[in-house]
Amino acid sequence: MLRECKEHGYFRGESCPICGDDGKFLMNEQELEQIGRTMAGTLRHFPEKFGLQMDDQGFVNLRDFIAALRTHQRRYHWIRPHHIIAIIETDPKGRYQVSNDLIRATYGHTLDLDLKLPTENIPDRLFYPTTPEEADIILETGLKPSDRKLVHLSKTYQDAFAAGSVRTDSPIILAIDTRKAIEDGLEIQKAGKTVFLAREVPPAYLKRAVPEQEPPAE
Repeated sequence: MLRECKEHGYFRGESCPICGDDGKFLMNEQELEQIGRTMAGTLRHFPEKFGLQMDDQGFVNLRDFIAALRTHQRRYHWIRPHHIIAIIETDPKGRYQVSNDLIRATYGHTLDLDLKLPTENIPDRLFYPTTPEEADIILETGLKPSDRKLVHLSKTYQDAFAAGSVRTDSPIILAIDTRKAIEDGLEIQKAGKTVFLAREVPPAYLKRAVPEQEPPAE
């Protein structure tokens, strides 16, 4: 459920997490999921499907996106700019960004872009999940993009474990010495609340991670 509190802005859930007010209804869970999927696909993979012009930073015009959404998915004829801004501002992973009248995904692209994202205050260690079969290969050859254009790194061991669990029941988590890597000239960008990007990570900065705590039981 997506709602808006007059005092504290947009939120997801039944009531404002700050004041408990019910707020104004914006969209239900099904609408939120479906529009979110459309945003992810359009802003990460296929803007041309909606006839949208994307710049080299991954931005598209917000009103053009809304017009395209209404044209291709007529059941969302009621969508207005504030609905999309509400989705972006409440996204728990920080996957999107709005700047003036432009919106973009901050990571997950399969498009060739030249993203300019923050490079300050990068944690000294980041993490990457892989499978037991691939771990030794990566430790020997380094991290390189596969199905995406950039390597995606996680903020914590637990974040990486959750991401890796999508592919395998027992992910191996690698730790990246980002302090040393940055000192040596590797650029790492902050893309979301828990996601960081690099063009590659040489093996010199990789090792198997020691869990900070046991991963949660299923």
